[in-house]
Amino acid sequence: MGAVSPPVRAPSHLLDTRCEDTPMVRLPMVLVATAGVGLMLAGSGPPAATASPGVPADADYPVVLAGHAVLPALTLLDSPPDVPDGLRISGKFAAPPPTGDVMWPLMGQPAQGHSAIRRDDDGTFWILTDNGAGAKVNSADFMLHLSRYRVDFGSGEFTRVHTVFLRDPLEAAPFRIVTDGTAARYLTGADFDPESLHFADGHIWIGDEFGPYLLKFDAEGRLLAVIDTLIDGQTAQSPDHPRGPGAVGVMRSKGLEAMAGSPDGDLLYPMLEGPLVGEPDPRAVRILEFDIAAERWTGRHWDYHLERDGNAIGDFTMVDATTALVIERDGGFGTADKKCPPGERRADCFADPALFKRIYKIEMGEDRVGGAVRKIGFSDLMSVADPRGLSRVPLTDGVFTFPFATIESIDLVDDDRIVIGNDNNLPYSRSREPGRLDDNELVLLDVSALLAAG
Repeated sequence: MGAVSPPVRAPSHLLDTRCEDTPMVRLPMVLVATAGVGLMLAGSGPPAATASPGVPADADYPVVLAGHAVLPALTLLDSPPDVPDGLRISGKFAAPPPTGDVMWPLMGQPAQGHSAIRRDDDGTFWILTDNGAGAKVNSADFMLHLSRYRVDFGSGEFTRVHTVFLRDPLEAAPFRIVTDGTAARYLTGADFDPESLHFADGHIWIGDEFGPYLLKFDAEGRLLAVIDTLIDGQTAQSPDHPRGPGAVGVMRSKGLEAMAGSPDGDLLYPMLEGPLVGEPDPRAVRILEFDIAAERWTGRHWDYHLERDGNAIGDFTMVDATTALVIERDGGFGTADKKCPPGERRADCFADPALFKRIYKIEMGEDRVGGAVRKIGFSDLMSVADPRGLSRVPLTDGVFTFPFATIESIDLVDDDRIVIGNDNNLPYSRSREPGRLDDNELVLLDVSALLAAG
C-alpha cells in the first residue's frame, strides 16, 4: 500500500456531527411492535417503454412535494471508544474521486450511504448506511451502523438521536471478519454490505448484497444469525460470497436490496436488486418470502418485471397485506438541462442524465405466487409538483426532481404520504450539480392518488 494521507476533516460548510445526548439506550418502538413498521404507519414522464403485463400506458399518478430535508454530504460520526485504532479513521483504502474535492482518509465514520429507512411510531426515522466505499476491497475501515434521526421537514434539518454500531461478539459470522480477535468484533464494510432493513419480533433484520445474506441482529446491534438466501431450493451466491458464485448466481451488487414485511409481522419479503444470472426472463426480479418465527425461507416468490433493460430496484414497502410500493430506477443521474453535448463526457455536465425514477404500486396476492406481480400504476420522481415552494434546490422546468443514480429508501408516513431518500455514494455521486458532492436527502411526498389506486 502506498503512503496514506493524514486524516482530514470535512470543510465546515459540509460537516454536521450533531447528536442529541442519549443517557440510555432506547429500545426502538418498532422493535416492540408485532406488525411491520411500514404498515403500522398506516407530468410527463420519460420516453415510452415496453409495458409489463397489466400495466396501462397512462397509469401515471400525480405526486406533490410535502417536505424536503438535507443531511450534509460529509456528516461524520465519532467511532465508539472501544474500536481498534484502524477504525477511528475511514477511507484509507478508497480511491479519491476524480474531482479531487474529497481527500481520504476522514477522521471518524461517515453517516453517508443511506440504504434503507423505517419510520418509528414517534415520528423519528431509522436510517441504515451501506458498506462504505462500495466494495469489499476498499471498505475494511468503514463501520456498519444505523441511526435514529429526528427530521424537521420545516427547517430541513436532521438531528441524530442514537446510533447502533453493528458487531459480532457471538461469532455468528461463518467467516473471519476484519476485527476478528478483538473483544467487540465490530462489523465493517468488508464483512457485509447492508442494503435493506426491517424491524420484527424484537429484532433488526438486514438484507446484505455480498452473500447475499439475511442478517438477524438484536436491538443492541449484536449479530445473531447469518442466513444464506435460498432460491428454488438452492443457495444463491454472488461473486462476493465466501464460496464464490453458486448454482443460483446473483450478480455482484444485485443482492437483497429491498425488504418489506407482512402486516401481521410473520413474514419478511426480501427483494433482489436485479435479475438472477441466467434468468429466463431478463427483466424478472425475485421477491422472496421468509418465515420469521421458523427462520426459514418458505420457497415462495413473486416476479417483479422491470420496465427497461438495465433498470434496478431501490427499495419497497408494503401498503397492506397484498399491495406494496416499489422504487424502480435507471442508472442515470443529473437532469437533462445540464446534459453534456453528444459524444462528450465531462466533469461539468451529465453524460447520462436520469430518465426513469418511479415509484410503482404493485399487487402481489396469493393468486400471483410464483408468477408476476400486477403493476397498478406509478408516480414519477422526475416530475414532482411543488406548489408550496418547499424544495431546497432549484426546480427543473418548474418541477422538483430526484435525479439520483441510487434512490434506495422508502417507507409509509401516513395514509397519504411517503418518505424516500437517496444513497449519496460518498464521495463519488454528483447528481444535483456536476461538480458538487451529493448530500443525503429525504423528501416527504404526497402520493395519495397512487395509494388510492387499485
